[in-house]
Amino acid sequence: MLYRLSNDTDIKNAIKKLGSHQDGLKIMTNKATKHFFYIKNIKTPAANILKQDALAIGAELAVPKGVVVYEKEFVDAILICNQTQLKILAKKEQLQPFGLKQIANELKKYLKITSFKPRVMGILNINEDSFYEKSRVDDSSFVAKAKKMIEDGAGIIDIGGVSSRPGSEAVSQEEELKRVKNAIDLVYTHKLYEQCEFSIDSYAPKVIDYALSHGFGIINDITGLQSDEVCELAFKYNAEVCIMHMKGAPKDMQINPHYDDIMIDVDNFFKERIEKAHSFGIKKIILDSGIGFGKNLEHNLTLIKNQSNFLKYNYPLLVGASRKSMIDKISPSDTRDRLAGSLAIHLKAIDEGVSIIRTHDVFEHVQAIKVHQAIKNI
Repeated sequence: MLYRLSNDTDIKNAIKKLGSHQDGLKIMTNKATKHFFYIKNIKTPAANILKQDALAIGAELAVPKGVVVYEKEFVDAILICNQTQLKILAKKEQLQPFGLKQIANELKKYLKITSFKPRVMGILNINEDSFYEKSRVDDSSFVAKAKKMIEDGAGIIDIGGVSSRPGSEAVSQEEELKRVKNAIDLVYTHKLYEQCEFSIDSYAPKVIDYALSHGFGIINDITGLQSDEVCELAFKYNAEVCIMHMKGAPKDMQINPHYDDIMIDVDNFFKERIEKAHSFGIKKIILDSGIGFGKNLEHNLTLIKNQSNFLKYNYPLLVGASRKSMIDKISPSDTRDRLAGSLAIHLKAIDEGVSIIRTHDVFEHVQAIKVHQAIKNI
């Protein structure tokens, strides 16, 4: 008698339940962990070498027809391997020519991935222009709504005073601070920051400075640390920074966005901005690929499906697709009717290694994630 286990099975936990020896547990877990790598523009001789090396250890490299006879100088390929095979290839290709050393260095980054516990980030907007009306609050309702989010299980609450929806206009730092100052003061005077982390959704130095001096610990910067002054503030307050990718600005970002390869472009952006953060002494980083910020539906779906690529940086990943228009493009709906679509996207993101979900609907997401994790961990 036998039955097939789900591909989503926590194989390490399943083997542990059998009572296997600890040494065998590690070996078997590595063999069961599958990796799929898309390699762009690899030199044809390198592809042939890598394919032979992969086959020799039971892995595989999918390549186009004609690679063996060198029809093209460069090709794309897909490497299929488990954790044990990945370790061998990452070491072996260090000694090979034709750019394989660089590929080996990239592969090595996936050998030690940090796992972060999922958290939910609730959204509270102190403006009248946010695309989802129910996320808007004023001074009279702020404390009650913040406490409700904390009660519902929010690990972070994100406060913003300026809409970044497509087509929205920027406002002055003074106007933005005027909008959020009372809310920031309420967080501070009620000591809400002792019950939950608070994030300021801003790239305006004056606003960020005020928030960080009043109990906030996270900068949610949609420009991805474009401003040196913001970097200096993050270091000054030892704040955590959320580096988000955005193509263009909110006013024009959704006008025919184009990428040669969305995954490579976002990856290169993260690499550049992480290096900038480090140069300012910033150590606590969150990465957000910016769903809906200068991306069409295909771009968004590609990023969500392949979030695990960004785990190589060993920082928490954030996805915020809550009630966004990409859901409407798949299943026509008003913002009021996109909770189910939001949950579907966010649970898939968690499967891909995302650990922070930014949402308007805290209770529903906390519950869904708990149930989802319970199923995965059985």
